[in-house]
Amino acid sequence: MNSFENKLDKYAELVVKVGVNIQPGQVLYIESPIESVEFTRIIVRKAYEAGAKYVQVEWSDEATTRIRYESAPDESFSFYPEWTARMMEQIAESGGALLNIKVPDPQLFKGIDTSKVSRTSKAASIARQRFQSYVRSNKFSWCLVKAPTKAWAARVFPELPEHEQIEAMWETIFRFNRVDKEQPIEAWQEHIRQLTETHEHLNAKKYRRLHYKAPGTDLSVELPEGHLWLGGGSVNEQGVYFVANMPTEEVFTMPKRGGVNGTVSSTKPLNLNGRLVDNFQLTFKNGRVIDYKAEVGMEHLTSLLQTDEGANYLGEVALVPHDSPISNLGRIFYNTGIDENASCHFALGSAYPFTLENGTKMTPEELLAHGGNVSLTHVDFMIGSADLDIDGELPDGTMEPIFHSGNWIA
Repeated sequence: MNSFENKLDKYAELVVKVGVNIQPGQVLYIESPIESVEFTRIIVRKAYEAGAKYVQVEWSDEATTRIRYESAPDESFSFYPEWTARMMEQIAESGGALLNIKVPDPQLFKGIDTSKVSRTSKAASIARQRFQSYVRSNKFSWCLVKAPTKAWAARVFPELPEHEQIEAMWETIFRFNRVDKEQPIEAWQEHIRQLTETHEHLNAKKYRRLHYKAPGTDLSVELPEGHLWLGGGSVNEQGVYFVANMPTEEVFTMPKRGGVNGTVSSTKPLNLNGRLVDNFQLTFKNGRVIDYKAEVGMEHLTSLLQTDEGANYLGEVALVPHDSPISNLGRIFYNTGIDENASCHFALGSAYPFTLENGTKMTPEELLAHGGNVSLTHVDFMIGSADLDIDGELPDGTMEPIFHSGNWIA
């Protein structure tokens, strides 16, 4: 086994044993692009070796997806197959696990009517509401990971010859997932320990409000009573620990739905399901977006905010130091699952109920009443930089610095 094959094998084992953390007798459902066939096959083997009862792979192909938007009748874009939604629900309800190798081409929908993409996304969100409620309440184990595709590697490494781009992308993925370490699983366990230590420190502080200050950003974010900071991984309904995002460098919690005021500016491009939005700014009043602008992709940002009422409110606040492994690579990855772990970020849309005390036991109406947001969507966007300062308001009303010049106060 050569060096690359050895790393690929370690990465697959890491995904199975730390990411979804497959248990004996469990079913694993994998969503994978066809370009990742070699990596996916190794994951399947590792899952069976870990005791999985059955592994099913759902292959995707962006060229086929593009053909639909170019050639399908108009009614196609308001359709989502009910049987697919029911299958996903049954996987969660039966205690199965989901692994998604998610690497959308940032230019996939270039030239495509924005309304087609928006209607398709909304139809899927409506059909999958119950399943997404399972995801957001950690009913089962799920994990998002990355693997190179030609289109994505070309976007991230445009300076390299085409034949070198995939290799460079693989080596980068190995690096920020700690696969380059001698013992990646042990390295991840230590990383999780450090993130846990950080979020426990924040929980002990019980901040009432965070204030963000940076060029183009002056924002106050209230935190609801009983909010919980988390980071690293989560525990599902069966008591199994899993890591939902690989890589992950964040600690995060729930903002108060009506308690966001001021303006925030993006610091990295947002790949919005194959549509690029860049250099945008949002202004909030009493939690709701009341004004916005974007230099690139204004129509895509508009369609996101029109998803439903909840899409105009924040559902997540996450802290990531500027001096962190992915940020220090100095690249934009045009992939939210990576870029959000190189930067402080927020999410428009639904809150995670598990970031509030007893939140997973609440109905949507109860969650709203306790300050959480409810929406069909959840879209992270990056706002961190070396110029970002964050102060926290303690329970007694005093303010103290949390971040200075993009990093944690020592």
